[in-house]
Amino acid sequence: MSQPLKIIIADDHPLFRQALVNILTTHFDNVSLFEAETIAELDEILQQQDADLLLLDLNIPKAHGFNTLVNIRNCHSQMGVVVISGQEDKVTVGKSMSFGAAGFIPKSTSVDIMVKAIKAILAGQQWMPAGCGNIEAIEADSMISKIISLSPRQHRILMMFADGLLNKQIAYELGLSEATIKAHASAIFLKLGVHTRTQAVIAMSQLQLDKTPLTA
Repeated sequence: MSQPLKIIIADDHPLFRQALVNILTTHFDNVSLFEAETIAELDEILQQQDADLLLLDLNIPKAHGFNTLVNIRNCHSQMGVVVISGQEDKVTVGKSMSFGAAGFIPKSTSVDIMVKAIKAILAGQQWMPAGCGNIEAIEADSMISKIISLSPRQHRILMMFADGLLNKQIAYELGLSEATIKAHASAIFLKLGVHTRTQAVIAMSQLQLDKTPLTA
């Protein structure tokens, strides 16, 4: 018997997660589903499961915009990541694809199109919403390039800085010494060309989602 298809659903809205569970169990045979409501739950699943696909909501708490997408692509390069978002403007789609997503599915997508998109991505294709196929890759500025160049461990620590954790707390969470965290912090500051945690977190904010209000 073939191995089940392993798919992780990372979204903090229980009703939408349930809707995805229903869609996937109905339209895909031999599938194992894992649900994460928080980044901590997602991290735990990723440590335990070698998943085939991750359906990721960019707005899940503590995702820090595109930072979780970048970090996961660095740490789990063999796993396809599909962004599923309520924000479906071309800038968000373009950035998602530039930062390593295999596809972008708006939450407003019909069930039939969503199934078609997931099947295409599992077959190794990229998928974007209609009208977005000609989006050019977002040209990353120098600071975004520097953030992306951080190692997975360094990027993870930077995200923990943004969450307000102290070096002692980060050391405990990652099972490292406080001196090691300080060394990583120095390396992060050097790579980003900054001198303080606050400056590093401000730099990281360039990977946040643009929340420009819609005009009437």
